[in-house]
Amino acid sequence: MVFVFEAEVWKWEARRAGSWAFVSLPADATQEIRESTDGSRRGFGSQRVRATVGGSTWATSIFPSSGGGPYVLPIKRAIREAELVDVGDVETVTVELVDF
Repeated sequence: MVFVFEAEVWKWEARRAGSWAFVSLPADATQEIRESTDGSRRGFGSQRVRATVGGSTWATSIFPSSGGGPYVLPIKRAIREAELVDVGDVETVTVELVDF
């Protein structure tokens, strides 16, 4: 299952000392993932994925946001630096579910 979408990069404000940045998956992708993976959740409701931004691809997990909101994808600092991505940028993102 592969999803390609555009999303704005946002910073997680709960940890000011950290450098956590995320994109939110679209509502339709979130719904399809929830329906397809029901019962196969990992810790914190996460799902393993292979993500791509620009020329960088990495293995990570997506996590459901609180209150039943969309899944969110963390974009680690090394990827943001390699791809010149900053908070507020709109990026094309590919997310492929693995191990579901």
